[in-house]
Parts: sequence; C-alpha cells; structure tokens
Amino acid sequence: MTNNREILISGASVAGPALAWWLHHHGFRPTVVERAPSLREGGYKVDIRGTAVDVVRRMGLLEEVHAVATDMRGAGFVNKRGKQIAKLDADTFGFRDGDDTEILRGDLAKILYDHTRDDVEYVFGDWITGLDQRPDGVHVTFAHGAPRRFDLVVGADGLHSGVRALAFGPEEEFLKRFDAYISISTVPNSFDLDRWELLHSAAPGKMVNVYSTARADDAKAAFWFTGKDLPYDRRDVDGQKNLVADQFAGLGWQIPELLDSMREAGDFYFDPVCQILMDRVSAGRVTLVGDAGYCPSPASGQGTSLALAGAYVLAGQLAAAAGDHELAFERYEAEMRPYIEKNQALAKAALRGIIPQSRAFAWFNTRMIKLMPYLPGRNRILEQIAAPIRDAANALVLKDYAVAA
Repeated sequence: MTNNREILISGASVAGPALAWWLHHHGFRPTVVERAPSLREGGYKVDIRGTAVDVVRRMGLLEEVHAVATDMRGAGFVNKRGKQIAKLDADTFGFRDGDDTEILRGDLAKILYDHTRDDVEYVFGDWITGLDQRPDGVHVTFAHGAPRRFDLVVGADGLHSGVRALAFGPEEEFLKRFDAYISISTVPNSFDLDRWELLHSAAPGKMVNVYSTARADDAKAAFWFTGKDLPYDRRDVDGQKNLVADQFAGLGWQIPELLDSMREAGDFYFDPVCQILMDRVSAGRVTLVGDAGYCPSPASGQGTSLALAGAYVLAGQLAAAAGDHELAFERYEAEMRPYIEKNQALAKAALRGIIPQSRAFAWFNTRMIKLMPYLPGRNRILEQIAAPIRDAANALVLKDYAVAA
C-alpha cells in the first residue's frame, strides 16, 4: 500500500492529465484543478517523439493518437509574391523518425482527459492561491473553492506556472529568454491548404507560418519575430495583438489579411520564446512536471515529449518509493535531468533556422532546401541535421515500474 495517495495536480493540458493517468494506474488518487472553465481543445500542432512515443504506447493510446494525427503532407517556402521557391515532405521537414507523430495540442489533451475523467476528479474554473506545507501535507487555498488538504502538489501548469511562483519564487528567476516571440491563432483557410504549410520570411527577424491539418476546415497562422524586452501585459490580449500587428505592419505577401484574421481570432496565443531553467524542481511536498519545471521552448519542438515522459517517470518513482515523496522526487529529478538538458539544448540552434536574421541567410536556407533533392550527399546532410533531434528525443530509456497491488 502506498503512502501520500492524495495528490493535487494544477493544469489540465498535457502534463497534468498524463500524470493523472499514471498516478491512477499506480494506485494514487489524483485531483486536477484547471483555471480554464473547460478543457481547452484545438491549439497548435505538437510533436511526440522517441521516448514519449513509448510512453503513449504503454498507455495503450498510440493507435488513438495516430488516428487524429495532423497527417501533414509537407511544407513550402514562398516569396512575397506567393511563389513557391522550395518545398519539403512532412517527415523531412519535421525530422520525424519511426513512430514519431504530430498532433494538435488540444486533440492530445482531449484524449488524455477522456481516458481519465471517470477515475480522476477534475475541477475547472479554479486555481491555487496558496500552499501551506505542514507535516501532515499541503494545505491548499483556491480562488473560488474551499481550502483542502493534499499529501502532495504538482505544478503541471505550464510556462507561467502559478505553483512554481508560490513554491519556488518569481518566474524571472528561472526564465531564460531568447529575445524572440511567437503568436499562433486560427484563421480562415484562404490558401485552400490540404495538410500543407506555407512559410514566408517576411523580413530579417520575422517569419510567418500558415498551415492546415487533417480534418480541419480552417488554418493556423504563426508569427515568429525577434525583439529585445518588448513591453506587454500577459493578461491584455488586445495589447498583444497590437504588438504583433505593429511588428508585421507594412510587410507583403498575405500578411495584412492574416493580421486582420488574427485580430478576430478567439484562440489567440502569444508568448516569448524562452526556457525554464531550475536547479531543482521539487521543494518539500511540491514538485513540477512539464513546462512548469523545464520548458524547452517552442523552438525545440520537445515540450510535449518532455511533459509525457516527465509524467511517466514522476508517477513511476512515487510508486517505486511507495509514496515516499522525498526519495521519489530525488530519483525523478536525477532520471529526468540528462533528458531535459539534451532537449533544451536543441532550442538555440533551431531558432536560428526558424527566424532568419538576415536576407542572406534566408536566401541560403531556402536555396539549400530547393537543391536538397539533387545534392549527392543529401542523406548525409539530412542525417547530420536530424541526429541531434533524434538523440535528444531518445535520451531517456523508460524503466518498468511495478503497479501497486
């Protein structure tokens, strides 16, 4: 029989429901609290690679995940007149290998929620406002609900984690900035894209990406741009939309129309491109999983994989330690650390390719892509590019954790 069975998880995106699945699997009783009034579906596309694929397979969900994969066919680079100047097939563009797959974040969240909702308590429309750690557990206060006591608390609440702020300190102490920003929102599929994406280097330090996935009538538009310490209010969505519009004002292609659609979007997302770097992700009876503790940034493409793997390891170590949180948290961190560091290391180099900082580099990049099928050393070049991603994605070998009787 395990101790510390009552566990509160903050966040119902990917890391939270995945952790809830594994905790229930090991005999714990998780509760998930989520600030949003309901499950947030839709969202941008995310990768599941290497070790994370094995996690999903062990959950028995890989077939279901593959069934709603984005099924992208490829990507084309276009100039300001809309002419395609280079293209790549989807697997080469995404550097996917084996059973690696791509899925909309909201589709993955829904799968995880659907497979935990009958066994796990979900509380939507509320959030944690206070954590009081005592010998008998953590006494938690909420914005709306009555105070409750839990044995352990896990922050799975993303880059701007409220649990991390309460238990470890201000966000700025752990934030590594890349002086870049990303905005994503739903827009009409005015390009008639069929599982295809378009990329346009609008200006030095500015990239636009538009794509439409399988089973989607609309499209997503992503605006990537660089800038140092741009002022914005994280709660002011209209102000963020204005910031993005100002950055891309006066640029060609279909950017004005995309900006107009962005202003009307109800699912607008905006954030700096950054990482969370922490020496320790546990403090007493509180720990972190996923972006809350080790966000690798969107540039790495590994946030979802880290979240899935972290959920598996954390729940498994708690089970192996029979709920002894001090031992489990120590082993969880030790096991995850090399995997975290390898995946975070991908971000800086990837960002240089995502947002070219000069017209010369943008030209060279698309020229290489255009010539790639005809280069005699094509496979060797692609392998050199793909190897660090594949190595990082598979840097953690999953242990087998016994299920509690």
